[in-house]
Amino acid sequence: MHNEVKQNMGPARAQKSLKATATAAAYQKEWFEGLKKRVESGEDFGYLNADVPMEILRAMDIPFVVNQWWAAICAAKRMTPKYYALLNEAGYRDDLCSYCATAFAESLDPDDRISGPWGGLPDPTIAITRLTCDCQSKIFELFAKNHGAELFVMENTVPRKVPLNWWELAPERWEELYDTDRLDAAVEDLKALINYLETKTGKLFDINKLIEVMDLINEQESWYKKARDLIAETSPAPVTVVDTINAVMQAQWQRGTPWAAAHAKSLYEEIKSFVDEGRSAVKNERFRLMWLGRGLWHDFAFYQNFQDKYGAVFVWSMYLAMGADAYIRGNVSKDPLRALAARYIGMEDFLHMPPWNSGWFLNEARRNRIDGVVYMVPENCMQAVEGSYFTKKALEEAGIPVLIFKADPVDARKWNRETMTGLVEDFIETRIIMGGKK
Repeated sequence: MHNEVKQNMGPARAQKSLKATATAAAYQKEWFEGLKKRVESGEDFGYLNADVPMEILRAMDIPFVVNQWWAAICAAKRMTPKYYALLNEAGYRDDLCSYCATAFAESLDPDDRISGPWGGLPDPTIAITRLTCDCQSKIFELFAKNHGAELFVMENTVPRKVPLNWWELAPERWEELYDTDRLDAAVEDLKALINYLETKTGKLFDINKLIEVMDLINEQESWYKKARDLIAETSPAPVTVVDTINAVMQAQWQRGTPWAAAHAKSLYEEIKSFVDEGRSAVKNERFRLMWLGRGLWHDFAFYQNFQDKYGAVFVWSMYLAMGADAYIRGNVSKDPLRALAARYIGMEDFLHMPPWNSGWFLNEARRNRIDGVVYMVPENCMQAVEGSYFTKKALEEAGIPVLIFKADPVDARKWNRETMTGLVEDFIETRIIMGGKK
């Protein structure tokens, strides 16, 4: 039923306009084929959660895949209903956090090497996660057991002080942003990770290589900052989140490579060329929408359902904006490990913990002249609830209406595009149009 509805509610596939988006999609498939060959030749292979400091593995030339990226790939390839059915058949809860559990569910598929995305996920030898929620480490433990991998778990700390404008402090003033002992603990955790990886793989860590990786990431994220700012100041918007989420998400997991830095530059230059030529994503743009939450990986065309009828354009998502504000770190060469610690220890706070996230969302909504916010909150991930009550309250007190709805970024089994389209249409008509937004 849901698949039939999906075909009737707009295009089955999103319409993308940027060459950079197609380039990123082609590159990741080619890169994955190369990764599989390295694993087949006997190299160690890491499977990481998104908040793990991948820069260490990049500097040590250890191939790895990021959990959330792979979950998005599985969803885009329409494999997740099969995988979650296997979880259910194996006796696991049907509401297990899908974003974290997709790869574990895939490991239950005996036909994965035949039917899995791009030939399925190779067997990792290392699985690394952080203690950022109660179930994540257990899911990684089960995943590692099924693949015969070793599990390495990193600590997670919480802040005792909450600077309201973290995005202003993060690039250069991160000693002011964080508690000193929190940074100290993270540096020691990084040293433990390095020691483990050197022992496990036989590869030696080179601090100069880490500096090179960190500098490339700063370059990449600086291009994202220019792109984010350009979209914010341009009306009608030159591109929508359909292009920017895909282009940025894929390249972020390649960060620290020359390709990723060059791709970020090409993304900005292509968007800039659209602006210079007067090209817009939706010529009849009336309303600028913000998408809060993870990408709707199994139905990207949903974002474009409201363009022709209402001139409502999704111009903002966290993916490009986080690249602009959360990753850049100055003074890398002075103390690379401390700079890396300052990059990753606050990521969960920035995204999931009010008032860190709610203040940033409000700041971004104002900069982008947002008329309404659509906020997807999964039911099966406590992190992704991210203080949604407080975020909604902050935005609406500032005069920006918010629609919160329950959906899953990768599990399409409960998704009904017709119902969700109706919710957003009613929101546009009753909260934005009748509310006096233009």
